[in-house]
Amino acid sequence: MIEAGRKYVFDFDSTLTRVEALDVLAEMSLKDRSNRDEVIREIQKITNLGIDGDISFTESLERRIRLLEAHRDDLPRLVEELRQKISKSIASNKEFFDKFSEDIYVISCGFKEFIDPIVAEYNIPSERVFANTFEFDEDGRIVGFDKGNVLASHNGKIQCLKDLDLDGEVQVIGDGYSDYVMREAGIADKFFAYTENVHREKATQAADHVAPNLDEFLFVNDLPRNISYPKNRIKILLLENVHPAAFDNLAEDGFSVELVKHSLSEEELIEKIRGVHVLGIRSKTQVTKKVLDAANKLLVVGAFCIGTTQIDLDYCKKKGVVVFNAPYSNTRSVVELAIGQIIMLMRSIFPRSTEIHGGQWNKTAENSREVRGKNLGIVGYGNIGKQLSVLAEAMGMRVYFYDIEEKLALGNAKSCATLEDLLNVSDVVSLHIDDNKANKNFIGEREFRQMREGAVLLNLSRGFVVDIPALVQALKSGKLAGAAVDVYPEEPRSNGPFETELRGLNNVILTPHIGGSTEEAQRDIADFVPNKIMGYINSGNTVDAVNFPNIRLPKQDNAHRFLHIHKNVPGVMAKINEVLARYEMNITGQYLSTDSDVGYVISDLNKEYNKEVIQALKKVENTIKFRVLY
Repeated sequence: MIEAGRKYVFDFDSTLTRVEALDVLAEMSLKDRSNRDEVIREIQKITNLGIDGDISFTESLERRIRLLEAHRDDLPRLVEELRQKISKSIASNKEFFDKFSEDIYVISCGFKEFIDPIVAEYNIPSERVFANTFEFDEDGRIVGFDKGNVLASHNGKIQCLKDLDLDGEVQVIGDGYSDYVMREAGIADKFFAYTENVHREKATQAADHVAPNLDEFLFVNDLPRNISYPKNRIKILLLENVHPAAFDNLAEDGFSVELVKHSLSEEELIEKIRGVHVLGIRSKTQVTKKVLDAANKLLVVGAFCIGTTQIDLDYCKKKGVVVFNAPYSNTRSVVELAIGQIIMLMRSIFPRSTEIHGGQWNKTAENSREVRGKNLGIVGYGNIGKQLSVLAEAMGMRVYFYDIEEKLALGNAKSCATLEDLLNVSDVVSLHIDDNKANKNFIGEREFRQMREGAVLLNLSRGFVVDIPALVQALKSGKLAGAAVDVYPEEPRSNGPFETELRGLNNVILTPHIGGSTEEAQRDIADFVPNKIMGYINSGNTVDAVNFPNIRLPKQDNAHRFLHIHKNVPGVMAKINEVLARYEMNITGQYLSTDSDVGYVISDLNKEYNKEVIQALKKVENTIKFRVLY
């Protein structure tokens, strides 16, 4: 329960707002000055010296006001600007300010002229705002401040709080060392260093608690808040050098994100995964049963790639861990590489390039053919296969495709009833097969015999789908005129030496698994996967999850959201609703989706609840995971 008599003292600049108000005022008042940027930098420097206690606050204030050259008429515009710059977590937690208004004070070395109208909107009246006031000349220019105000003096906040003589525990929330001094002087009980907008080392080192946002402060004090669990407490581990935009997207949303440039072995990941809520990987990191058993808080795995065979999807499901991937984001990149490689192989560009790099001129049309009028066989008519079909047809190729599922042909493409039919007719065979382990050696010695003499093969799908020794033999015997290989049965975890039997063969293009590695694709993936992760963490959405029932949820509006993952056995839903009824919960919306293994039920409730209901729902038989959002 909330302790009676607790008082909360907030700073204003860089705490309640994202900015220092005098800096914003300077940008307005100096807009026509040729040296505007230089003066603003000087004002900011003086501001920081005062906040960190390196110069007296009185000196800091005098020097800044002299540089400002501001006018009374600038203040209404400043207030409007500040309204747009309220700290994100402050704005999202107005309920706290409304409910605890009588216990909240603002003590700031800023000025009441712009603080009062801002905090009034947060139910903090002027009489609980303690700040400086401007002095104006007869023309309305700001020329000074009331030096009789205790807050105009060095360490004025100490005297101000002492004069207030507040009862109960006093907690100070601010970004600067000048806020900490109230705790240091013994007249405040706790100091929370507020780092949502600016991180001041001197303040954080002295703090009782570092609050990256108001959610953290409210969580620690068990106060009303917009979200049930502060995002800064949700740890995200991104491996394998995913695009920095992924880090930025997740960190911007408030999560604690760690970025590691390489993959981790099973042993290393077991050591690292404890306490991690979200794991982001690419293709090399193996998420095994042992890893998942060690992952005591894991909610989501994000695969920043198409394939998911590196993840034990079934065991993730049993553990209630949702998996997302990026099935579409790099499609165009793979297709463009395939088109380029088809042309290079058909024209024997690679051998000619190697020759001229070696100092040999060999101008010849031998083994150099146009792609127009040739037959392209696409094995696997999914997202990549279909887009390749369209582009290849635009170049004048005749397209055939084979897929184990019935697929609608695009353009003039023709479906083949069997793989053998496709291999018999194709001048070029391009593999776009999924990562099902049953596809190991899908193309081997038998399939090479069924291909046309002088055909070429592309594999931009999975390394294990082609029998490499059989491919080497087909190339050396002349059965195949060339090949392009981007994926291999065994790939190293990091850049460095690499061996393959395909090295040195004529008209063979080897690339290091870069089919989807374009700047555009990696950036798209860095947006797509984090958005899916945030959608699940923030609201419970599982749309496009690889291993989980898909639910698209409406926006949560003034409700608590209970997320319950359970084994898909009869009667669980009835037991959940029985618990909700017992605790007189008013359900405003309920959503259920199941597959053969698990059920996922979301209940939205619009009233305060007895916390015992949470324990009761967790104890429902066959529960896998339960969490609360509000």
